[in-house]
Amino acid sequence: MKLRHINIMIKPASGNCNMRCRYCFYHDVSELREVKSYGIMSEETLEKIVKKVLETAEESCAFVFQGGEPTLAGLDYFRSLVDFQKKYNTKKIEVSNSIQTNGLKIDEEWAEFLHENHFLVGLSIDGTKDIHDRLRPDAAGKETYNRIYRTAQLLKKYQVEFNILTVITRQSARRAYKIYHQYKKNGWRYLQFIPCLDPYEWERGSSDYSLTPELYTEFLKTLFDEWFADQIKGDSVYIRYFDNLLGIQMGVEPESCGLMGRCIPQLVIEADGSAYPCDFYVMDEYRMGNLAEEPLEQLMQSEGALRFAMESAQPEEKCKTCRFGYLCRGGCRRDRDDRGAVGLNYYCESYQEFLAYAEKNLQALAEYYSEP
Repeated sequence: MKLRHINIMIKPASGNCNMRCRYCFYHDVSELREVKSYGIMSEETLEKIVKKVLETAEESCAFVFQGGEPTLAGLDYFRSLVDFQKKYNTKKIEVSNSIQTNGLKIDEEWAEFLHENHFLVGLSIDGTKDIHDRLRPDAAGKETYNRIYRTAQLLKKYQVEFNILTVITRQSARRAYKIYHQYKKNGWRYLQFIPCLDPYEWERGSSDYSLTPELYTEFLKTLFDEWFADQIKGDSVYIRYFDNLLGIQMGVEPESCGLMGRCIPQLVIEADGSAYPCDFYVMDEYRMGNLAEEPLEQLMQSEGALRFAMESAQPEEKCKTCRFGYLCRGGCRRDRDDRGAVGLNYYCESYQEFLAYAEKNLQALAEYYSEP
């Protein structure tokens, strides 16, 4: 089996983390498994995975490292990764690396390595200091905002390409204006905002950090107004969701998974080599096999992969006739999953109201950028 492009997400430290974020979706997912943590990935397993992926990919391969906290695997693990990529990239295809991190372990040595090896870094920060420190303490319960801010400064110093990932919670939903302008003031211009996930088996909206559809609508409208105003002024800030919507208006297929209109099984690899179809579904019932031990094509055609794809493909009747279906595309499966029953997106009303609010301005921007 040969594939032109392969995207692979690796969890080298499993669900282990040096922070205790109150809303951590991966801690919740791992608690539902028979094996809660697979520890740290061995270099032997890493080498097998890199070799197999680079033998299969024909044109490009993107390695994404996530957690838990992937830096807990240690800097030598990532040095070995680069060595293995050089060793097995005999076809000289394009290889890229990125890492999503809470930033606590990033020091000068890490920053120099990330720069020299062209890693793209996603740095997790939750808006203002008070919100971040309330929801993202370290393992000892101490505040982390100031330490993560210093990490961002260090990444700038070493010219490491990075973006900011922010989880939208009940606490931050009404602070969109302040968060956006604080990020701009800090020089953070590549941003991703994702709705907070409640624990898988809980009723949606039942925790004190839960994001409700009403609050999400308010957040999207406020943030969009600031983003759009800057676009008009030529002071562009990249916000993944809005820029993907703009791309759809311009005839460009989105790269954001939730906007593709379908769930395609991915390669999400736990520390023991086990493969799963989605970062939100690293659960025993969706296990596809082990990439270090089994052929890649066998994993992609496994019962876990087929089950995930089949469940995710069930369209809602309401979506078939929705005038915003061409933009919304149903959204992320996890937001359509109510404790195992896949149905209408939890934020359906939010998206309808927001897209009705933003559609004309998105169309106007698309026409402006499409002009010769």
